[in-house]
Amino acid sequence: MDFSLSKSQIEIQKAASAFAKGEFDKDAGLKMEKEGRYPAETLQKACDLGFIGIHFPEQYLGAELGLFENCLISESLCRRDSTMGLALCLTGPGAECILRAGNTAQKEKYLPGVADGTLFTAIAFAETGQGFDLRGLKTTALKNGEGWVINGKKPLVLNGGTAGVYMVLCQTDPAADNPDPQMSLFAVDADAGGLSWKDAGRRIGCNMLSAADIFLDNVRVGPDSLVGDKGAGLALASACYKELHVLLAAQAVGIAQGAYDRALDYIRQREQFGKKIGAFHISWHKIADMATRIEYARTLVYRAAWAFDSGKLDYSLAAMAKMTAAQTALAVAYEAVQFFGGYGFTTEYEVEHFYRDAKFVDLFLGSANTQKELIAQMILGKMK
Repeated sequence: MDFSLSKSQIEIQKAASAFAKGEFDKDAGLKMEKEGRYPAETLQKACDLGFIGIHFPEQYLGAELGLFENCLISESLCRRDSTMGLALCLTGPGAECILRAGNTAQKEKYLPGVADGTLFTAIAFAETGQGFDLRGLKTTALKNGEGWVINGKKPLVLNGGTAGVYMVLCQTDPAADNPDPQMSLFAVDADAGGLSWKDAGRRIGCNMLSAADIFLDNVRVGPDSLVGDKGAGLALASACYKELHVLLAAQAVGIAQGAYDRALDYIRQREQFGKKIGAFHISWHKIADMATRIEYARTLVYRAAWAFDSGKLDYSLAAMAKMTAAQTALAVAYEAVQFFGGYGFTTEYEVEHFYRDAKFVDLFLGSANTQKELIAQMILGKMK
């Protein structure tokens, strides 16, 4: 299996890197992150160049490319600036549900807006106390004439309060005597009556994007809001997680590489005890470990992205990629901060927000422990 990039993939990678180098302003980014403001102008430029929704069909303003190309862009943007990169790459979580399972009308309604930057989407799957075992959800969608009435609460939804549409996972047959309740997925517009939100406040990282608790109080939606078939919600949510785990893993690799780049530049210049820090063998060992972990994580992510585009990705490989890349980003960013010493604790040298954003990626859509459970379930399930 050869993961050497094609000529077009190399061009996409170079274009994304050049865009980030030219458009990501360090001081402006730090100010926006502190104030919790979104880089709307930068997003618009990224959309104009086709970086957002590159995996969408052309009729929905995409380029009909794959998850692999999407990962190359995400890695390049996050390498230049972790916070700005995440802000651009995570405008459309949940759009995959429409892309993969939505009908033509839903695709026409939502996908072009994601690709041109005028519409943010959000995933509203999990609930408090349920973790990632989605079978125990309490949010319900009850049939009402031809439509549905939704009631429930979804906590800590990324893009909550900003999204124009929410992918809401609900029980659609809560009274049924079934150990595996029927789940269905709905695209709920943000302006639907009865939908409200409460901002989650500042977080340790990824503060250019909003997060909020979403409340659904007798929200009425029409039959056109059902994504896929009735009862297919759990499968659609799991498939969405699988794809997003690979994309998040690519972002984590970019964060790790960005922190590594800055650490390498620093130890080549900084002197201690009359010698460059990079001349000490302990620095050699740390740099070797960091570089090895990044290359290992990148290879695993590329393999997972290739497998997805080939129709061969299983849940365990996606979870392995996400877990490995996120843990690599955390470890590499931590060592970068250590190299900088006290300076690494300040915003001036950037590595502190790479470290904070690495933790966000580690936790978002399931921490390392969650990924281990997914991997173990796949392995043990095959042993039966």
